[in-house]
Amino acid sequence: MAFEPLDSCDLLCMDLPHAEDVRAALPALVDVEPLADAARAFGDPTRLTIALALNAGGQMCGCDIAWIVGQSQKLVSHHLRKLKTANNVTSTRQGKLVMYSLTDRGAHLLSVLTEPLSAASARPRVATPADVDHV
Repeated sequence: MAFEPLDSCDLLCMDLPHAEDVRAALPALVDVEPLADAARAFGDPTRLTIALALNAGGQMCGCDIAWIVGQSQKLVSHHLRKLKTANNVTSTRQGKLVMYSLTDRGAHLLSVLTEPLSAASARPRVATPADVDHV
């Protein structure tokens, strides 16, 4: 049985001046909470899919978004409210329609989250033995 070390120091060995400098430079918790909420809003697969749809399609009404993501309008409205509360999505009323779009912040967070997907699709795919047709 292999011994796995804990992820903590065995000895208290602080560099107090450095630690204090870093601590002083951190934003206050009240300033960090909205950022955590914005990031947390993308933690649900349905909300992330809605954001991806808005990113691809631009401004859209909730009916279109519900059809695109394959969920009920009621569920999509719930998730859009969550995204809007987190300042990732904005809405405007146009007559009887409510149009949704990503905020700049929402678009930026989404691009950071999906960067691995973008990088993977940009890389050329290497053929594997399974890709080769056998005669």
